[in-house]
Amino acid sequence: MTKIIGLTGGIGSGKTTIANYIKSLGIPVYIADDEAKKLLTNDTIQKKIKNAFGETIFVNNILSKEKLSKIVFNDPDKMKKLNSIIHPVVKAHFKEWLEIYKKEPIIVKEAAILFESGSDQDCDAIITVVAPINTRIERVENRDKISKQEVLNRIKNQWTDEMRLEKSDYSIENNDLTKAFQQVDEILKKIVNQ
Repeated sequence: MTKIIGLTGGIGSGKTTIANYIKSLGIPVYIADDEAKKLLTNDTIQKKIKNAFGETIFVNNILSKEKLSKIVFNDPDKMKKLNSIIHPVVKAHFKEWLEIYKKEPIIVKEAAILFESGSDQDCDAIITVVAPINTRIERVENRDKISKQEVLNRIKNQWTDEMRLEKSDYSIENNDLTKAFQQVDEILKKIVNQ
């Protein structure tokens, strides 16, 4: 049976870099955030989002992810509302994706909110990626072209590293990529041999 490995970490921890490295090893990787963004173009989901958040987050009938982000990252209740719309659809999509790879010994599901969404319940092992807070802030400022305060608002809306680590089987310190990739190799070897 295929082992499902959950991969998570706070914003800016570098979990997508780790996920891409795992993918380069030939292991199928499902990146939940990417799939959620694709699913945001679905008419049914857009209608639900419009009902929940109003017309103002649409520009020329196209969902403005920037406007939506500003709303949900500043209000935990609105974030919960958005997640309640998107997560059931992502969960169903993941099940379909998993069918394609059911003969693989292991697959990885990368999700920023693995625990918050309850997706950890489907995993055989969980890896949390951590990095120093200043590194995380700098990475997100550069990647998303947003202010330090906006990054801190996003961090504030996520679980802390301590909360994630407490529920994880493994952790990767993502400060130095060479060392981080070595940690990945060691962890994957342990999981495969279990």
